[in-house]
Amino acid sequence: MKLDLLAALNEECAARRATVLITEIASGQQRLVREKDIPADPLRHRLQEHLTLRTSGLIEEGDKQFFLDVHVPPVKLLVIGAVHVSQALAPMAAGLDLMVTIIDPRTAFASPERFPGVALLAEWPDEVMRRIRLDRNTAVLTLTHDPKIDDRALAEALRSDCFYIGALGSRKSHAQRLERLRATGFGEDDLVRIHGPVGLNIGAVSPGEIAISILAEIISLLRQDRRQARKATEG
Repeated sequence: MKLDLLAALNEECAARRATVLITEIASGQQRLVREKDIPADPLRHRLQEHLTLRTSGLIEEGDKQFFLDVHVPPVKLLVIGAVHVSQALAPMAAGLDLMVTIIDPRTAFASPERFPGVALLAEWPDEVMRRIRLDRNTAVLTLTHDPKIDDRALAEALRSDCFYIGALGSRKSHAQRLERLRATGFGEDDLVRIHGPVGLNIGAVSPGEIAISILAEIISLLRQDRRQARKATEG
């Protein structure tokens, strides 16, 4: 790969922007296509398909073959609340290649001893979330049951493009949560983005089971476009 292409690819990856490196097999010529430029590219349909599926691969277009090397930012999972569910969830999420960060201003809970090897921030979530970039490859999960903490995080998440927002709690507490957010100016189009009660309904009881149900819901939403694309291809 030429140095200018490598530099451009590294720049896009550092900025968490998706790109596709195209190599024409016969000539070896390469070019980099940024996600924003895909609609104007001659291979736009195939590029979008592979980007949606998050997979690289060989394609044929006319009498030419191309290899599409897809680069998609890893998914960030911001977990608000250093609680028992978080302790069970963090190692599972890491095994799924999710970049997990636990955020909780309560230092008695947010201790390295309880979360060894996990990125841990003993700060207010809204302050952290304003400091870092929340993009469409970010998931936000609130677990504290404390409105003073969770509501701040949910408000920041709703103002962002993150693909998943989940909130732990009963149907009653979730209804109360929505009322509080409505009172701060959020509309129904905003609030419908919140998955609450969080997780797939698998009858989860223990912290580990709840963690599994949450991760399954995140994966299901993350791979939704992939499932639809495959269904369209098979159909």
